[in-house]
Amino acid sequence: MARGSKAQDNPRDSSTRQRPLQNQPLQDQLGELFNTFGAGAGAADESRLLLASLRPPDIANLLESMPPHMRQVTWELLDKDNSTQVLQHLSEDVRSEFLQAMDTAQLAAAADDLATDDFADILHQLPARITQDVLAKLDAADRARVESVLSYADDCAGGLMDTDTITVRPRHALELVLRYLRLRKELPLATDSLIVVNSRDEYVGQLSLAKLLTSDPSVTVREVMDSDAPVIPVDMPDTEVANIFSEQDLISAPVLDDQGRLLGRITIDDVVDVILEDAEEAVLGPAGLDTEDDFFAPIMKSFKRRSLWLTINLLTAFVAAAVINVFEETISKVVALAVLMPIVASMGGIAGTQTLTLVIRGMALGHVGRANLLYMVNREFMVAALNGVLLAVIVAFAAAIAFQDRYLGYVIAVAMLTNIVVAAIAGALLPSLLNWLKIDPAIAGGVVLTTITDVTGFFVFLGLATLVYA
Repeated sequence: MARGSKAQDNPRDSSTRQRPLQNQPLQDQLGELFNTFGAGAGAADESRLLLASLRPPDIANLLESMPPHMRQVTWELLDKDNSTQVLQHLSEDVRSEFLQAMDTAQLAAAADDLATDDFADILHQLPARITQDVLAKLDAADRARVESVLSYADDCAGGLMDTDTITVRPRHALELVLRYLRLRKELPLATDSLIVVNSRDEYVGQLSLAKLLTSDPSVTVREVMDSDAPVIPVDMPDTEVANIFSEQDLISAPVLDDQGRLLGRITIDDVVDVILEDAEEAVLGPAGLDTEDDFFAPIMKSFKRRSLWLTINLLTAFVAAAVINVFEETISKVVALAVLMPIVASMGGIAGTQTLTLVIRGMALGHVGRANLLYMVNREFMVAALNGVLLAVIVAFAAAIAFQDRYLGYVIAVAMLTNIVVAAIAGALLPSLLNWLKIDPAIAGGVVLTTITDVTGFFVFLGLATLVYA
Protein backbone atom coordinates (compact mmCIF):
# COMPACT_ATOMS: atom_id res chain seq x y z
CA MET A 1 0.00 0.00 0.00
CA ALA A 2 2.82 2.40 0.82
CA ARG A 3 4.34 1.89 -2.61
CA GLY A 4 0.98 2.57 -4.24
CA SER A 5 0.43 5.88 -2.46
CA LYS A 6 3.96 7.01 -3.23
CA ALA A 7 3.50 6.16 -6.89
CA GLN A 8 0.45 8.40 -7.08
CA ASP A 9 2.50 11.35 -5.88
CA ASN A 10 5.12 10.79 -8.59
CA PRO A 11 3.80 9.09 -11.74
CA ARG A 12 7.17 9.26 -13.42
CA ASP A 13 8.77 7.48 -10.47
CA SER A 14 6.11 4.78 -10.68
CA SER A 15 6.78 4.05 -14.33
CA THR A 16 10.48 3.70 -13.64
CA ARG A 17 9.96 1.33 -10.75
CA GLN A 18 7.42 -0.90 -12.43
CA ARG A 19 9.05 -1.20 -15.84
CA PRO A 20 10.12 -4.84 -16.29
CA LEU A 21 13.70 -5.33 -17.42
CA GLN A 22 13.53 -8.88 -18.73
CA ASN A 23 12.00 -7.84 -22.05
CA GLN A 24 14.53 -5.09 -22.74
CA PRO A 25 17.80 -5.45 -24.71
CA LEU A 26 20.96 -5.92 -22.66
CA GLN A 27 22.25 -2.38 -23.24
CA ASP A 28 18.90 -0.93 -22.12
CA GLN A 29 19.03 -3.03 -18.96
CA LEU A 30 22.53 -1.78 -18.25
CA GLY A 31 21.42 1.80 -18.85
CA GLU A 32 18.53 1.42 -16.40
CA LEU A 33 20.85 0.12 -13.68
CA PHE A 34 23.53 2.75 -14.27
CA ASN A 35 20.87 5.47 -14.03
CA THR A 36 19.70 4.17 -10.67
CA PHE A 37 23.25 3.91 -9.34
CA GLY A 38 23.71 7.62 -9.98
CA ALA A 39 20.30 8.66 -8.67
CA GLY A 40 21.44 9.47 -5.12
CA ALA A 41 19.17 8.70 -2.18
CA GLY A 42 16.96 5.68 -2.66
CA ALA A 43 19.07 4.39 -5.53
CA ALA A 44 19.76 1.07 -3.78
CA ASP A 45 16.04 0.31 -3.40
CA GLU A 46 15.43 1.31 -7.00
CA SER A 47 18.19 -1.01 -8.21
CA ARG A 48 16.90 -3.91 -6.10
CA LEU A 49 13.47 -3.54 -7.68
CA LEU A 50 14.97 -3.52 -11.16
CA LEU A 51 17.11 -6.59 -10.43
CA ALA A 52 14.15 -8.40 -8.88
CA SER A 53 12.38 -8.28 -12.26
CA LEU A 54 15.17 -10.32 -13.90
CA ARG A 55 15.78 -14.05 -14.04
CA PRO A 56 19.16 -15.37 -12.72
CA PRO A 57 20.59 -15.94 -16.26
CA ASP A 58 19.74 -12.33 -17.16
CA ILE A 59 21.42 -11.02 -14.02
CA ALA A 60 24.50 -13.13 -14.79
CA ASN A 61 24.59 -11.64 -18.28
CA LEU A 62 24.37 -8.15 -16.83
CA LEU A 63 27.18 -8.81 -14.34
CA GLU A 64 29.47 -10.07 -17.09
CA SER A 65 28.72 -6.90 -19.07
CA MET A 66 29.78 -4.58 -16.24
CA PRO A 67 33.20 -3.26 -15.24
CA PRO A 68 34.48 -4.94 -12.02
CA HIS A 69 33.62 -2.07 -9.64
CA MET A 70 30.01 -2.03 -10.86
CA ARG A 71 29.73 -5.80 -10.45
CA GLN A 72 30.49 -5.63 -6.75
CA VAL A 73 27.84 -2.97 -6.19
CA THR A 74 25.24 -4.96 -8.12
CA TRP A 75 26.15 -8.24 -6.40
CA GLU A 76 25.62 -6.72 -2.96
CA LEU A 77 22.10 -5.66 -3.98
CA LEU A 78 21.01 -9.24 -4.76
CA ASP A 79 19.18 -11.24 -2.12
CA LYS A 80 20.77 -14.47 -0.89
CA ASP A 81 18.56 -16.89 -2.83
CA ASN A 82 18.91 -14.97 -6.08
CA SER A 83 22.70 -14.62 -5.82
CA THR A 84 23.08 -18.37 -5.36
CA GLN A 85 21.13 -19.07 -8.53
CA VAL A 86 23.12 -16.41 -10.42
CA LEU A 87 26.43 -18.09 -9.53
CA GLN A 88 25.79 -21.13 -11.70
CA HIS A 89 25.23 -18.98 -14.82
CA LEU A 90 28.44 -16.93 -14.53
CA SER A 91 31.62 -17.65 -16.47
CA GLU A 92 34.48 -19.05 -14.40
CA ASP A 93 36.48 -15.83 -14.33
CA VAL A 94 33.60 -13.68 -13.11
CA ARG A 95 32.32 -16.34 -10.72
CA SER A 96 35.73 -16.61 -9.05
CA GLU A 97 35.54 -12.89 -8.12
CA PHE A 98 32.47 -13.51 -5.98
CA LEU A 99 33.56 -16.91 -4.63
CA GLN A 100 36.67 -15.33 -3.12
CA ALA A 101 34.49 -13.05 -1.01
CA MET A 102 32.18 -15.83 0.26
CA ASP A 103 32.87 -17.76 3.47
CA THR A 104 32.45 -21.52 3.82
CA ALA A 105 29.04 -21.18 5.48
CA GLN A 106 27.69 -19.21 2.52
CA LEU A 107 29.15 -21.72 0.07
CA ALA A 108 27.68 -24.66 1.97
CA ALA A 109 24.26 -22.99 2.01
CA ALA A 110 24.39 -22.80 -1.79
CA ALA A 111 24.16 -26.60 -1.92
CA ASP A 112 20.49 -26.39 -0.90
CA ASP A 113 19.58 -24.21 -3.89
CA LEU A 114 21.68 -25.78 -6.65
CA ALA A 115 21.68 -29.11 -8.45
CA THR A 116 24.52 -31.41 -7.44
CA ASP A 117 26.41 -30.99 -10.71
CA ASP A 118 26.11 -27.19 -10.62
CA PHE A 119 27.36 -27.09 -7.03
CA ALA A 120 30.25 -29.39 -7.96
CA ASP A 121 31.20 -26.99 -10.78
CA ILE A 122 31.53 -24.24 -8.19
CA LEU A 123 33.66 -26.38 -5.87
CA HIS A 124 35.97 -27.26 -8.77
CA GLN A 125 37.05 -23.59 -8.80
CA LEU A 126 37.96 -23.50 -5.12
CA PRO A 127 41.28 -24.50 -3.54
CA ALA A 128 41.29 -28.05 -2.16
CA ARG A 129 41.42 -26.85 1.45
CA ILE A 130 38.34 -24.64 1.09
CA THR A 131 36.50 -27.39 -0.78
CA GLN A 132 37.09 -29.77 2.11
CA ASP A 133 35.86 -27.15 4.60
CA VAL A 134 32.68 -26.64 2.58
CA LEU A 135 32.06 -30.39 2.28
CA ALA A 136 32.51 -30.77 6.03
CA LYS A 137 29.59 -28.38 6.61
CA LEU A 138 27.19 -30.45 4.48
CA ASP A 139 25.08 -33.26 5.92
CA ALA A 140 26.21 -36.80 5.19
CA ALA A 141 23.75 -37.42 2.33
CA ASP A 142 24.53 -34.16 0.51
CA ARG A 143 28.27 -34.63 1.02
CA ALA A 144 28.17 -38.13 -0.46
CA ARG A 145 26.29 -36.90 -3.55
CA VAL A 146 28.66 -33.98 -4.15
CA GLU A 147 31.77 -36.09 -3.60
CA SER A 148 30.51 -38.66 -6.10
CA VAL A 149 30.39 -35.94 -8.79
CA LEU A 150 33.68 -34.32 -7.72
CA SER A 151 35.46 -37.65 -8.15
CA TYR A 152 35.07 -37.36 -11.94
CA ALA A 153 36.60 -34.87 -14.36
CA ASP A 154 34.25 -32.03 -15.26
CA ASP A 155 34.55 -32.80 -18.99
CA CYS A 156 33.10 -36.31 -18.79
CA ALA A 157 29.65 -37.73 -18.08
CA GLY A 158 30.42 -38.17 -14.38
CA GLY A 159 31.18 -34.48 -14.03
CA LEU A 160 27.98 -33.52 -15.86
CA MET A 161 25.56 -35.80 -14.04
CA ASP A 162 23.08 -34.86 -11.34
CA THR A 163 22.49 -37.43 -8.62
CA ASP A 164 18.89 -36.32 -8.07
CA THR A 165 16.97 -39.17 -9.74
CA ILE A 166 13.64 -40.93 -9.31
CA THR A 167 13.91 -44.71 -9.43
CA VAL A 168 11.22 -47.40 -9.41
CA ARG A 169 11.25 -51.19 -9.25
CA PRO A 170 10.12 -53.29 -12.23
CA ARG A 171 7.66 -55.31 -10.11
CA HIS A 172 5.66 -52.28 -8.93
CA ALA A 173 2.26 -51.50 -10.42
CA LEU A 174 1.85 -48.19 -12.22
CA GLU A 175 -0.86 -47.21 -9.72
CA LEU A 176 1.71 -47.44 -6.91
CA VAL A 177 4.20 -45.35 -8.89
CA LEU A 178 1.58 -42.64 -9.46
CA ARG A 179 0.79 -42.49 -5.74
CA TYR A 180 4.50 -42.22 -4.99
CA LEU A 181 4.92 -39.29 -7.38
CA ARG A 182 1.92 -37.49 -5.86
CA LEU A 183 3.51 -37.81 -2.41
CA ARG A 184 6.74 -36.27 -3.74
CA LYS A 185 4.79 -33.30 -5.16
CA GLU A 186 7.84 -32.13 -7.15
CA LEU A 187 9.91 -33.75 -9.87
CA PRO A 188 13.57 -32.99 -10.65
CA LEU A 189 14.19 -30.60 -13.52
CA ALA A 190 13.81 -32.05 -17.05
CA THR A 191 12.25 -35.31 -15.84
CA ASP A 192 10.74 -37.04 -18.84
CA SER A 193 11.09 -40.60 -17.57
CA LEU A 194 11.65 -42.60 -14.39
CA ILE A 195 14.66 -44.88 -14.11
CA VAL A 196 13.95 -48.55 -13.42
CA VAL A 197 16.49 -50.38 -11.21
CA ASN A 198 16.58 -53.68 -9.35
CA SER A 199 17.26 -54.16 -5.65
CA ARG A 200 21.03 -53.82 -6.24
CA ASP A 201 20.58 -50.43 -7.99
CA GLU A 202 21.48 -52.02 -11.32
CA TYR A 203 19.90 -50.34 -14.32
CA VAL A 204 17.01 -52.22 -15.93
CA GLY A 205 15.25 -49.69 -18.15
CA GLN A 206 13.24 -46.45 -18.24
CA LEU A 207 9.57 -45.68 -17.74
CA SER A 208 8.49 -42.61 -19.68
CA LEU A 209 5.97 -40.30 -18.05
CA ALA A 210 3.85 -40.56 -21.20
CA LYS A 211 3.62 -44.36 -20.76
CA LEU A 212 2.93 -43.96 -17.05
CA LEU A 213 0.01 -41.60 -17.64
CA THR A 214 -1.58 -43.40 -20.58
CA SER A 215 -1.19 -47.07 -19.56
CA ASP A 216 -3.49 -49.22 -17.47
CA PRO A 217 -2.66 -48.46 -13.79
CA SER A 218 -2.91 -52.14 -12.88
CA VAL A 219 0.00 -53.28 -15.08
CA THR A 220 3.54 -53.45 -13.73
CA VAL A 221 6.47 -51.24 -14.62
CA ARG A 222 8.23 -54.18 -16.30
CA GLU A 223 5.41 -54.53 -18.82
CA VAL A 224 5.62 -50.97 -20.19
CA MET A 225 9.22 -49.90 -19.53
CA ASP A 226 11.77 -49.35 -22.30
CA SER A 227 14.80 -51.59 -21.74
CA ASP A 228 16.56 -50.32 -24.89
CA ALA A 229 16.62 -46.62 -23.99
CA PRO A 230 20.07 -44.97 -24.38
CA VAL A 231 22.40 -44.95 -21.37
CA ILE A 232 25.61 -43.00 -20.75
CA PRO A 233 28.83 -44.60 -19.38
CA VAL A 234 30.22 -42.49 -16.55
CA ASP A 235 33.59 -41.95 -18.26
CA MET A 236 32.20 -40.87 -21.66
CA PRO A 237 33.63 -37.48 -22.83
CA ASP A 238 31.14 -34.63 -22.70
CA THR A 239 31.33 -34.02 -26.46
CA GLU A 240 30.22 -37.61 -27.12
CA VAL A 241 27.39 -37.17 -24.61
CA ALA A 242 26.27 -34.07 -26.54
CA ASN A 243 26.36 -36.02 -29.81
CA ILE A 244 24.14 -38.78 -28.38
CA PHE A 245 21.62 -36.26 -27.07
CA SER A 246 21.59 -34.50 -30.44
CA GLU A 247 21.27 -37.65 -32.54
CA GLN A 248 18.57 -39.25 -30.40
CA ASP A 249 16.70 -36.11 -29.30
CA LEU A 250 17.07 -36.93 -25.61
CA ILE A 251 15.87 -34.80 -22.71
CA SER A 252 17.62 -36.86 -20.05
CA ALA A 253 19.65 -40.06 -19.85
CA PRO A 254 20.88 -42.26 -16.96
CA VAL A 255 24.59 -42.49 -16.15
CA LEU A 256 25.95 -45.96 -15.28
CA ASP A 257 29.23 -47.27 -13.87
CA ASP A 258 31.19 -50.22 -15.28
CA GLN A 259 28.97 -52.71 -13.41
CA GLY A 260 25.75 -51.22 -14.77
CA ARG A 261 24.77 -49.53 -11.51
CA LEU A 262 22.91 -46.23 -11.65
CA LEU A 263 24.99 -43.23 -10.56
CA GLY A 264 22.86 -40.29 -11.73
CA ARG A 265 21.44 -38.72 -14.84
CA ILE A 266 22.35 -36.05 -17.38
CA THR A 267 19.74 -33.53 -18.51
CA ILE A 268 19.45 -31.46 -21.66
CA ASP A 269 20.34 -28.17 -19.91
CA ASP A 270 23.81 -29.52 -19.08
CA VAL A 271 24.27 -30.75 -22.65
CA VAL A 272 23.34 -27.34 -24.06
CA ASP A 273 26.13 -25.84 -21.90
CA VAL A 274 28.60 -28.29 -23.43
CA ILE A 275 27.48 -27.42 -26.97
CA LEU A 276 27.79 -23.69 -26.29
CA GLU A 277 31.25 -24.11 -24.78
CA ASP A 278 32.41 -26.12 -27.80
CA ALA A 279 31.00 -23.48 -30.13
CA GLU A 280 32.75 -20.68 -28.23
CA GLU A 281 36.01 -22.62 -28.29
CA ALA A 282 35.72 -23.06 -32.05
CA VAL A 283 35.39 -19.28 -32.43
CA LEU A 284 37.84 -18.07 -29.78
CA GLY A 285 40.35 -20.94 -29.86
CA PRO A 286 42.12 -19.99 -33.10
CA ALA A 287 42.79 -16.55 -31.60
CA GLY A 288 44.36 -18.12 -28.50
CA LEU A 289 41.53 -16.90 -26.25
CA ASP A 290 39.95 -18.85 -23.39
CA THR A 291 36.18 -19.40 -23.55
CA GLU A 292 35.99 -18.36 -19.88
CA ASP A 293 37.89 -15.10 -20.40
CA ASP A 294 36.28 -12.12 -18.68
CA PHE A 295 35.62 -9.26 -21.13
CA PHE A 296 36.44 -6.79 -18.35
CA ALA A 297 39.29 -8.71 -16.71
CA PRO A 298 42.21 -6.68 -15.28
CA ILE A 299 44.64 -5.49 -17.94
CA MET A 300 47.62 -7.48 -16.63
CA LYS A 301 45.58 -10.69 -16.45
CA SER A 302 44.51 -10.39 -20.10
CA PHE A 303 48.03 -9.38 -21.06
CA LYS A 304 49.53 -12.56 -19.59
CA ARG A 305 46.97 -14.81 -21.24
CA ARG A 306 47.25 -13.33 -24.72
CA SER A 307 50.99 -12.71 -24.78
CA LEU A 308 51.74 -16.46 -24.82
CA TRP A 309 50.15 -17.15 -28.21
CA LEU A 310 51.25 -13.82 -29.64
CA THR A 311 54.84 -14.70 -28.67
CA ILE A 312 54.54 -18.16 -30.24
CA ASN A 313 53.17 -16.58 -33.41
CA LEU A 314 56.07 -14.09 -33.43
CA LEU A 315 58.60 -16.92 -33.21
CA THR A 316 56.99 -18.71 -36.14
CA ALA A 317 57.05 -15.43 -38.10
CA PHE A 318 60.82 -15.27 -37.51
CA VAL A 319 61.11 -18.74 -39.08
CA ALA A 320 59.31 -17.53 -42.21
CA ALA A 321 61.43 -14.38 -42.27
CA ALA A 322 64.59 -16.50 -42.04
CA VAL A 323 63.52 -18.43 -45.15
CA ILE A 324 62.99 -15.16 -47.05
CA ASN A 325 66.39 -13.91 -45.90
CA VAL A 326 68.12 -16.93 -47.48
CA PHE A 327 66.90 -15.76 -50.90
CA GLU A 328 67.62 -12.06 -50.37
CA GLU A 329 69.93 -11.88 -53.39
CA THR A 330 67.32 -13.40 -55.70
CA ILE A 331 64.65 -10.98 -54.48
CA SER A 332 66.94 -8.00 -55.05
CA LYS A 333 67.44 -9.06 -58.69
CA VAL A 334 63.79 -9.88 -59.42
CA VAL A 335 61.71 -7.30 -57.55
CA ALA A 336 58.46 -8.88 -58.79
CA LEU A 337 59.07 -11.79 -56.39
CA ALA A 338 58.51 -9.49 -53.41
CA VAL A 339 55.18 -8.41 -54.89
CA LEU A 340 53.97 -11.97 -55.53
CA MET A 341 55.22 -13.69 -52.34
CA PRO A 342 52.16 -12.76 -50.21
CA ILE A 343 49.82 -14.30 -52.81
CA VAL A 344 51.49 -17.71 -52.54
CA ALA A 345 51.49 -17.71 -48.73
CA SER A 346 47.96 -16.34 -48.45
CA MET A 347 46.37 -18.88 -50.81
CA GLY A 348 48.07 -21.75 -49.02
CA GLY A 349 46.94 -20.40 -45.65
CA ILE A 350 43.30 -20.14 -46.72
CA ALA A 351 43.27 -23.62 -48.29
CA GLY A 352 44.83 -25.13 -45.16
CA THR A 353 42.44 -23.32 -42.83
CA GLN A 354 39.45 -24.63 -44.78
CA THR A 355 40.65 -28.21 -44.34
CA LEU A 356 41.70 -27.70 -40.71
CA THR A 357 38.30 -26.27 -39.75
CA LEU A 358 36.47 -29.07 -41.57
CA VAL A 359 38.49 -31.81 -39.86
CA ILE A 360 38.20 -30.27 -36.37
CA ARG A 361 34.44 -30.02 -36.83
CA GLY A 362 34.31 -33.62 -38.06
CA MET A 363 36.29 -34.83 -35.04
CA ALA A 364 34.04 -32.90 -32.65
CA LEU A 365 30.96 -34.50 -34.20
CA GLY A 366 32.57 -37.95 -34.19
CA HIS A 367 32.59 -38.17 -37.99
CA VAL A 368 36.37 -38.29 -38.40
CA GLY A 369 38.61 -40.83 -36.68
CA ARG A 370 41.43 -43.28 -37.30
CA ALA A 371 39.26 -45.51 -39.46
CA ASN A 372 38.51 -42.86 -42.11
CA LEU A 373 41.38 -40.39 -41.63
CA LEU A 374 43.32 -41.73 -44.62
CA TYR A 375 40.23 -41.36 -46.84
CA MET A 376 39.83 -37.79 -45.58
CA VAL A 377 43.48 -37.00 -46.42
CA ASN A 378 43.10 -38.44 -49.94
CA ARG A 379 39.88 -36.52 -50.47
CA GLU A 380 41.40 -33.22 -49.33
CA PHE A 381 44.47 -33.90 -51.50
CA MET A 382 42.30 -34.26 -54.61
CA VAL A 383 40.21 -31.16 -53.79
CA ALA A 384 43.39 -29.13 -53.13
CA ALA A 385 45.01 -30.38 -56.35
CA LEU A 386 42.01 -29.35 -58.45
CA ASN A 387 41.81 -25.94 -56.77
CA GLY A 388 45.57 -25.55 -57.02
CA VAL A 389 45.62 -26.22 -60.78
CA LEU A 390 42.75 -23.79 -61.39
CA LEU A 391 44.24 -20.98 -59.32
CA ALA A 392 47.79 -21.63 -60.52
CA VAL A 393 46.73 -21.21 -64.15
CA ILE A 394 44.92 -17.95 -63.35
CA VAL A 395 47.79 -16.43 -61.36
CA ALA A 396 50.41 -17.64 -63.89
CA PHE A 397 48.70 -15.79 -66.73
CA ALA A 398 48.22 -12.70 -64.57
CA ALA A 399 51.87 -12.63 -63.45
CA ALA A 400 53.26 -13.30 -66.93
CA ILE A 401 51.18 -10.51 -68.45
CA ALA A 402 51.71 -8.01 -65.63
CA PHE A 403 55.51 -8.43 -65.51
CA GLN A 404 56.10 -9.50 -69.13
CA ASP A 405 57.88 -12.64 -67.91
CA ARG A 406 56.51 -16.09 -68.71
CA TYR A 407 59.11 -17.81 -66.50
CA LEU A 408 57.77 -15.89 -63.52
CA GLY A 409 54.32 -17.27 -64.38
CA TYR A 410 55.69 -20.84 -64.38
CA VAL A 411 57.41 -20.32 -61.02
CA ILE A 412 54.42 -18.89 -59.17
CA ALA A 413 52.10 -21.53 -60.67
CA VAL A 414 54.21 -24.43 -59.40
CA ALA A 415 54.74 -22.73 -56.02
CA MET A 416 51.04 -22.05 -55.52
CA LEU A 417 49.99 -25.57 -56.52
CA THR A 418 52.60 -27.09 -54.18
CA ASN A 419 51.69 -24.84 -51.26
CA ILE A 420 47.94 -25.43 -51.56
CA VAL A 421 48.41 -29.21 -51.64
CA VAL A 422 50.84 -29.20 -48.69
CA ALA A 423 48.48 -26.92 -46.75
CA ALA A 424 45.51 -29.24 -47.33
CA ILE A 425 47.45 -32.33 -46.21
CA ALA A 426 48.75 -30.48 -43.15
CA GLY A 427 45.26 -29.24 -42.30
CA ALA A 428 43.92 -32.80 -42.49
CA LEU A 429 46.66 -34.36 -40.35
CA LEU A 430 47.34 -31.62 -37.77
CA PRO A 431 44.23 -32.11 -35.56
CA SER A 432 45.02 -35.81 -34.98
CA LEU A 433 48.69 -35.08 -34.34
CA LEU A 434 47.92 -32.26 -31.88
CA ASN A 435 45.35 -34.41 -30.08
CA TRP A 436 47.99 -37.14 -29.74
CA LEU A 437 50.31 -34.53 -28.20
CA LYS A 438 47.52 -33.45 -25.80
CA ILE A 439 47.29 -30.00 -27.43
CA ASP A 440 43.94 -28.45 -28.35
CA PRO A 441 43.88 -28.26 -32.18
CA ALA A 442 41.34 -25.42 -32.08
CA ILE A 443 43.91 -23.21 -30.32
CA ALA A 444 47.26 -24.41 -31.70
CA GLY A 445 46.20 -25.60 -35.16
CA GLY A 446 46.05 -22.16 -36.76
CA VAL A 447 49.49 -21.12 -35.50
CA VAL A 448 51.19 -24.33 -36.66
CA LEU A 449 49.37 -24.34 -40.00
CA THR A 450 50.32 -20.73 -40.73
CA THR A 451 53.97 -21.56 -40.11
CA ILE A 452 53.83 -24.55 -42.46
CA THR A 453 52.14 -22.63 -45.29
CA ASP A 454 54.40 -19.58 -44.96
CA VAL A 455 57.63 -21.56 -44.84
CA THR A 456 56.58 -23.92 -47.65
CA GLY A 457 55.25 -21.15 -49.86
CA PHE A 458 58.27 -18.87 -49.49
CA PHE A 459 60.80 -21.68 -49.80
CA VAL A 460 59.27 -23.25 -52.93
CA PHE A 461 58.55 -19.92 -54.65
CA LEU A 462 61.91 -18.31 -53.94
CA GLY A 463 63.82 -21.57 -54.39
CA LEU A 464 62.36 -22.15 -57.86
CA ALA A 465 62.97 -18.51 -58.74
CA THR A 466 66.62 -18.87 -57.73
CA LEU A 467 67.00 -21.89 -60.00
CA VAL A 468 65.20 -20.29 -62.93
CA TYR A 469 66.97 -16.90 -62.77
CA ALA A 470 70.41 -18.24 -61.85
